Amino acid sequence: MINRISTPFSYSAAVSAGDYVFLGLHRGFGQTFTEQIHDTFSHLKNTLNQLDVPLQNLVKVNVYLKSIKDLPEMEQVFFDYFEKENFPARMTSTTEFIDSDCLMMIDGIAYKGLGRKTIA
Repeated sequence: MINRISTPFSYSAAVSAGDYVFLGLHRGFGQTFTEQIHDTFSHLKNTLNQLDVPLQNLVKVNVYLKSIKDLPEMEQVFFDYFEKENFPARMTSTTEFIDSDCLMMIDGIAYKGLGRKTIA
């Protein structure tokens, strides 16, 4: 079964398919990078909660920064949302955005399964 969380735009905030949730772009608002990244995580959690998936089930994220100078702060903020041994796989890159006030965006993939497998 495929379940979509729509947006007013030409993309879904998330598409749940099988055991995975594919997250479309999520961005935050605010005047500073700090405000925007925390607001982005708030939106990510809200989207995942609509599908009964906790933020900790993110397995892969792509982070797009407007400025590479925000990378050290981004690194630290991930510690606010994930335990040290449970970070999602991540790719970070820089780019320009259509919205001039946008300083960062995140998309990614979450696992819906409840059980946790360990690799021996």
